[in-house]
Amino acid sequence: MAAQRSVSQQPMVSLIVPARNEEACLGACLESLVAQVDVSFEIIVVDDGSTDRTREIAQSFPAVRVVDPGPLPPGRSGKSNALVTGANKARGTWLLFTDADTVHGVGSLARSVAEARRRGVALLSYSPEQEVHGFWEKAVMPVIFAELASTYRPSDVSDPASSAAAANGQYILVSREAYDAVGGHAAVATSLLEDVALARAVKVSGRRIFFRYGGDAVRTRMYRSFAQLREGWIKNLVLLFRSPVRLAMLRLTEFVLIVGSATVALLMSLRGRMRMSIAVGMVAIILAAFLLKRIRKAHFSWDADTLALIGLPVFSYLLLRSRSAYRKGTILWKGRQYSGNRGSAPSDEVRTRRPQDSRRDAGATSSHATST
Repeated sequence: MAAQRSVSQQPMVSLIVPARNEEACLGACLESLVAQVDVSFEIIVVDDGSTDRTREIAQSFPAVRVVDPGPLPPGRSGKSNALVTGANKARGTWLLFTDADTVHGVGSLARSVAEARRRGVALLSYSPEQEVHGFWEKAVMPVIFAELASTYRPSDVSDPASSAAAANGQYILVSREAYDAVGGHAAVATSLLEDVALARAVKVSGRRIFFRYGGDAVRTRMYRSFAQLREGWIKNLVLLFRSPVRLAMLRLTEFVLIVGSATVALLMSLRGRMRMSIAVGMVAIILAAFLLKRIRKAHFSWDADTLALIGLPVFSYLLLRSRSAYRKGTILWKGRQYSGNRGSAPSDEVRTRRPQDSRRDAGATSSHATST
């Protein structure tokens, strides 16, 4: 009885899950959400025109309310439109926006609300543990998240005196008061990087935000194929980094120096020039050590960290493809095509292809500065 009274005295939290063709992962997400304890909550799934079993899976959970976002308004991204719809239906004094490909630890919701209140912040965001499988996921994801960790340092983001702002849309807990005060997702609905835009709006309003690695609370597998990985990061990368061409050239040069030095050292060793081989080999080892030190900050396994060397040129390729896509206005995401320019939100032109022409595998969700 004491435990029941304690829960009833907690603030209501509305859990909002946007879902578009997420049959591969939505079930595990909802199972982890309905199992939360020590907090009062409701779960809202916004079915954004799914053509697979997403709606059926959501409706199989009695505690889940499934809503439709309606037609996509001009100038609004699909995910933002779904989030706006979910927020409009929510009754909680706190809102948790989380993606369909996340899995939440038991008790993590209550702990995150307690952490937000203890820190006195209006918005709390976790960068989930990234689950990676297969060669390309392990090679590319650590490189990207290491760059995000360097660009959006949690200490700066969480510092009220710093202008840095970031959030990972896979886990954003925000007070209803702050969300409404800044206009919510409706105010950033033209952006394909709506999580960072929302965090910036909250921080600019004078409210505090807090951002950290949240592997103790939530995990996710963002992509389940290289095609999904490529499309997702092409959508986001140019918006996440200020100088994409410079960064692409820097990482490509790093790859060439490490591999080139190691190759030259091996050739010299075969020719019996051991002193020169050792000297050049040491250069390769030092450069590789600096790379590994940077990659380790992204919280991936050792095998993924090791493959990150191969991920360097792929990251450069994705950066340049992202820049080109925004210049040409050919950004594809979840079967929709958006037009936009580098460094700005997509334009008001949003073209939606027929679902049967663009059915996607479930599992790819937006990434964030971590998200991002």
